Amino acid sequence: MAPLRAAVIGLGSMGANHVRVLADMPELVELAAVADPDEARLRQAARRSGALPYRDAAELLEAVRPEIVTICTPTRTHAAIAELALRSGAHVLVEKPIAASAEDAERLAALAAAEGRLLAVGHIERFNPAVAELARRLGSGEGGRILQVHARRVGPFPHRIRDVGVIHDLATHDIDVLRFLLGDDVERVYAEAQRHIATEHDDLFVGVLHFRRGPIALLEANWLTPAKERSLRVLCERGMYTVDYLAQTLTFYENHAAVAREGQPASVTEGPMTRYPIPYREPLRAELEAFVGAVAEGGPPPVSAADGVEALRIADALARSAAVGQPVTLAAAPAP
Repeated sequence: MAPLRAAVIGLGSMGANHVRVLADMPELVELAAVADPDEARLRQAARRSGALPYRDAAELLEAVRPEIVTICTPTRTHAAIAELALRSGAHVLVEKPIAASAEDAERLAALAAAEGRLLAVGHIERFNPAVAELARRLGSGEGGRILQVHARRVGPFPHRIRDVGVIHDLATHDIDVLRFLLGDDVERVYAEAQRHIATEHDDLFVGVLHFRRGPIALLEANWLTPAKERSLRVLCERGMYTVDYLAQTLTFYENHAAVAREGQPASVTEGPMTRYPIPYREPLRAELEAFVGAVAEGGPPPVSAADGVEALRIADALARSAAVGQPVTLAAAPAP
């Protein structure tokens, strides 16, 4: 199969990484063009990758007609650029969140279906090998029934452009991972959010998610912590799994007395700890390889537009809850 002609639109920190990874996949992809209004970023990306530089996304799409496009621009521009790319005939991967509003996201999903093109969303944490291994173990029922999940995603205030707060920028990672791991949808949320550094958006957030089949999740996200942490704990009947996203580690703390009786743990006692061997892999490369493979094989996308819409709906509900100080109930997610 000939390599697919690709383009990257948006060359900030994430876009620059897309360029690096795609340029390193010549057997699968020909990185034909890049676009960004910033001339310095554009020159650097073109020089390093050999791709044709364009300051305007529409001009790139008209001149190059790429088969796949990845969009790494600010959130408020996702919908307009993704629409242009889909209408030009490209398959599209748009960085999360899929759009600035659920209405825009649903419109993009409908357009992709109408155009017969794949629309994937860059929820990269699904492709962390520690998360993939955890998903395998939970899916096989090793831990027993899932009771509670705690996700913590904190670190220093970023210098990149931010057009959304921590709920939509950071917490959407964990919202998607939780839906992926639990295979379930969120029924009700409650959140508190604050602003501490000069910004119009929230920079500190805690939230509670109640899933329809019972598990409760606690989410923490902020840009105010001087040490970066990306962690996940999944409490099950038979013990607790912990993931360190940054170190790509998965550990299990066994509940030594987890003999189920009528669906409830009989007791809880400390048991052995096991750290599973996880071969390192760059999540972005795994994500882009999965997207390219899906395009080549005719789908489905690795993370669907419907997944992106649902993560955004939940983030919107958390933001509403924080604004009004009350729990928010979500309508059931549409059937796939």
